[in-house]
Amino acid sequence: MWFRRQLRLLYDTVVKKDQLKTISFAVVSSVVTYISFPSTASWCLDNILMEGLSNLTSVPAKTPLQPPLTVQFQSLPPIPVNNYNHRIFKTPSALPPLQSQTPPKIKHAKKPFKKRRSFGEEDAFPMSLPLHTKNPHAIYKDIQRFAMQNKLKEALTILDYLDKQGIPVNPTTFSSLIAACVRLKSLTEGRQIHTHIRINGLENNEFLRTKVVHMYTSCGSIQDAKKVFDEMPCKSVYPWNALLRGNVVFGGRQYREVLHTFSEMRELGVELNVYTFSCLIKSFAGASALRQGLKTHALLIKNGLGNSSILQTSLIDMYFKCGKIKLARLIFEEITERDIVMWGAMIAGFAHNRLQKEALEYVRWMIRENICPNSVILTTILPVIGEVWALKLGQEVHAYVVKTKSYSKQLFIQSALIDMYCKCGDLNSGRRVFYASMERNAISWTALMSGYVSNGRLEQALRSVIWMQQEGFKPDVVTVATVLPVCAQLRALKQGKEIHCYVVKNGFLPNVSVTTSLMMMYSNCGVLEYSFKLFDAMEKRNVISWTAMIDSYIKSGCPYEALGVFRSMQLSKHRPDSVAIARMLSVCGEVGVLKLGKEIHGQVLKKDFESVPFVSAEIVKMYGKCGANDKAKLVFDAIPVKGSMTWTAIIEAYEYNVLYRDAINLFKQMISDGFSPNHFTFKVVLSICEKAGFVDEACQIFNLMTRRYKIKALEEHYGSIIGLLTRAGRAEEAQRYIRLSSSLV
Repeated sequence: MWFRRQLRLLYDTVVKKDQLKTISFAVVSSVVTYISFPSTASWCLDNILMEGLSNLTSVPAKTPLQPPLTVQFQSLPPIPVNNYNHRIFKTPSALPPLQSQTPPKIKHAKKPFKKRRSFGEEDAFPMSLPLHTKNPHAIYKDIQRFAMQNKLKEALTILDYLDKQGIPVNPTTFSSLIAACVRLKSLTEGRQIHTHIRINGLENNEFLRTKVVHMYTSCGSIQDAKKVFDEMPCKSVYPWNALLRGNVVFGGRQYREVLHTFSEMRELGVELNVYTFSCLIKSFAGASALRQGLKTHALLIKNGLGNSSILQTSLIDMYFKCGKIKLARLIFEEITERDIVMWGAMIAGFAHNRLQKEALEYVRWMIRENICPNSVILTTILPVIGEVWALKLGQEVHAYVVKTKSYSKQLFIQSALIDMYCKCGDLNSGRRVFYASMERNAISWTALMSGYVSNGRLEQALRSVIWMQQEGFKPDVVTVATVLPVCAQLRALKQGKEIHCYVVKNGFLPNVSVTTSLMMMYSNCGVLEYSFKLFDAMEKRNVISWTAMIDSYIKSGCPYEALGVFRSMQLSKHRPDSVAIARMLSVCGEVGVLKLGKEIHGQVLKKDFESVPFVSAEIVKMYGKCGANDKAKLVFDAIPVKGSMTWTAIIEAYEYNVLYRDAINLFKQMISDGFSPNHFTFKVVLSICEKAGFVDEACQIFNLMTRRYKIKALEEHYGSIIGLLTRAGRAEEAQRYIRLSSSLV
């Protein structure tokens, strides 16, 4: 306590009373070293040093004390940065009271100085920054490291400090920061970095300007990109390409802006390169603009760029997306040296056009060419295998994934495997893949839920949402859109409302697919007013949301309200698609509104929807339900390519008009013409036999279904034939069918 008091007196004498003009810093440091009270010694030493005693000059009285950033002396080793975690600003009253003047016995222990550690991200900003003032390249590396880690806030804090200190920043550092903004799609931070580029006088650097244009386009701010682009004095092809890419990414199906930019490049004589044409072709592929794509293909050949592998791959992708499979194949077959990217474009193109057989054939061809599938091709081909129920082939692909090891650890491949097994009906294998994975995410959980749904395990799919959250994963938009139809099928209103609350809390509600799923869930649960409220509150509607509202009214038994929604849809900017038109044709048939049905039929002919099987089938049924059986037959005869759906529709049309014998004859004609009836066709025909009392025909048709077409009889099939035999007094045969139907349970 005595030393503490003497040190306080020394401080008051030197600093506050200004009685000593000079003092040896060695004396002060020796006193501080001698005392073993580190907190008091630190307080006094810090304040003495801040008052300028190290320079051996006088200090004015009552000088305000300011906390230092860092203090460095040649006479002492540097103080470590992390030594400021104790309380620096202690007032005199904070010291313990002086109880005794007798100095205690103190052991003189000299503490060794710590070595200065390297600048780390855990250091506080901007306290530790002056360590780099004499070496700006070290701080540039720190900024670049933060940019690589996508920590833009920390990097911007350093930039602000450098701006205040007048330390310039080089273009390479700004390039790494812009790349981080592109990855994060962070427009706000990107604008701040652009401001720092101007402050550093680098606004005329063509390299950085091109990067800034690319950053603005990637973040969706086309106007800012154009503003920077227009300010450029000399425009090479690179900023033009950056502007083109932004128009491609955010233009959607609107390719005209890209085409205008491309035409302007040609007028100004800008030398076009491979990347220019690649952006242009991608724009046409996204908009399915075949005519413009063909012109661009011709221009490529004219400019001698037809042999570029990048452009050949882009052309293959464009022709597939435009539906021109033969042209895509021709380009691919003309290529002598094919890389894995071209093979992937072909396989993805076939999968996109639902040509599963061709996609699998090209995979086999690729393997014969000694090219092994990569992760992209695996994620493309696994859903195709699931769609065609090729379980054995899927197991072979799974074995390849396990063999390559690195692929087996990738989550998106594991999710694709789960989806494939579940689509093939092997739910147990899908579950094994899921639970054997060391790491899971929301996508893998959603894949498992979708598998439960496709295999009829609806309750388990609903419980998976709870298990997923117990593991710490939040359901995303896709998960919510997957589980809401489950609530609709189970009529689980309570769980549906809970999911609705989660959707509102997490801001998913503007999403059209989620809102549409909520509407269908509430309508299935009998709460139609909630569906209407959701639909009415939608800011941006599309054809799917309009169709969902029509469906909601139809399922709730409100056909006239559904007609009103359809009229409102026609007055809006959205035009009905094939699904909406099919729904309205069904409503017209139920209500018997033949005039409106004819109007919709006219729209079908105008939009060339008659080639869609379910639309043409609904037209036939609509005329049949409205009593115009002759028109139904005319429409049926005009269908160029008939299938089981259209044959079933005309049979139903005859049933509606009580022409039972003609309906059975049409069924026999269908079989004689080589068309295969499905389980729904047999359901309709057996129902006709039940209504007309055709007992023998019903028995023949039932045997035809189970023996020739190998269709498993369902409960409605057994119900029709058992009821018919019972009414005909053929009890023994009815009992036999009853025993057969008991095997369904």
